[in-house]
Amino acid sequence: MTHEDSRLGFCCKFIPADGDAAEAKRMNITMVTMAYLGRLGPGAAYDKVAAVVAHNLEAVRRQIEWVAGRPRPERLLRLASQILPGYTHPVARDFYRDGDLRSLIETSLAEAGQRAREAEIRLSMHPGQFCVLSTLSESALKNAIEEVEYHTEIMAMLGYAGGWHPHGAHINIHGGARAPGVKGFRVGLSKVSAAARDLLTVENDETSYGLDDLLPLTDTLPIVLDLHHHWIASRGEYIEPDDPRIARIVESWREVRPLSHISVSREDLLVDHDPDVRPDFATLMGAGITAKDLRAHSDMMWNGPVNDLVGRHLAWSDFEIEAKFKNLASEGIAAHVAGQAVPARAGLILPPDLRDAAE
Repeated sequence: MTHEDSRLGFCCKFIPADGDAAEAKRMNITMVTMAYLGRLGPGAAYDKVAAVVAHNLEAVRRQIEWVAGRPRPERLLRLASQILPGYTHPVARDFYRDGDLRSLIETSLAEAGQRAREAEIRLSMHPGQFCVLSTLSESALKNAIEEVEYHTEIMAMLGYAGGWHPHGAHINIHGGARAPGVKGFRVGLSKVSAAARDLLTVENDETSYGLDDLLPLTDTLPIVLDLHHHWIASRGEYIEPDDPRIARIVESWREVRPLSHISVSREDLLVDHDPDVRPDFATLMGAGITAKDLRAHSDMMWNGPVNDLVGRHLAWSDFEIEAKFKNLASEGIAAHVAGQAVPARAGLILPPDLRDAAE
């Protein structure tokens, strides 16, 4: 693996450079709540789901087409989870058995996946934080399995089915509850389909499963290294590419190029922090800033030394940028890593529905 193979990109939502709300709506999926659908009659509920799905499929196509127009090192995209709202929910799931709607979904996703492969765009998905395989709750495990299988079906319709992480595609989850431990995670993992197991990855978090906790799973599925989560969980360690744990992460991907995550603490939390000095965890804690506060993601990748760290890790891993300004943040770090001028984004006002989106 070489630096020339590297890719980085954004997660789920597209931010127009001018903050235009209409363009943001056109480029991003929309939602409908199951409570709202439950208040409608069956016909009206179906029409609403069909309209939302049609919009979402177009938004996926537009995002992929936009990424296809970026330089090759930026051809990476995490797709939003709720492309098909209510797919596993009793209120809506029967709608997805309708032949016309099913045909639209299968045709659109197949075309989107084909376009992604033609443009060498790496795709991923990331179920929500409550999708956990390590849990003592049977209902939580049942819901998690349904979510994993839903994401697996989306990937299959995109054309990423059969074999170990085809084209680098993956479905990333967190470890889950601490009490069941890695043994409990293995039990949950054994209950999902073989197709799902071939796509799943697991990432370290800040509280329950740090990197060292997950390393025993390298014999089973790939580890997604989140550098920011590790910095917090370890209370300040900036892990370098020559750390022996990196080799174990690489091995866990079994000859597929690994993928990692990066974010940095918020600008308005560290408002006077020198952008040319990387944050020091102990110093910040001594100043009264809590680890919980430090966990929140920044708007942009504002810290030069953290971006330099990503540049070093690109020798072995691709990166999803988990900053609030999405594609604008990923464009900025791509420019930084390439030694180019970073576009100025000061003063950008986001549409309200994008402002608080974490991933």
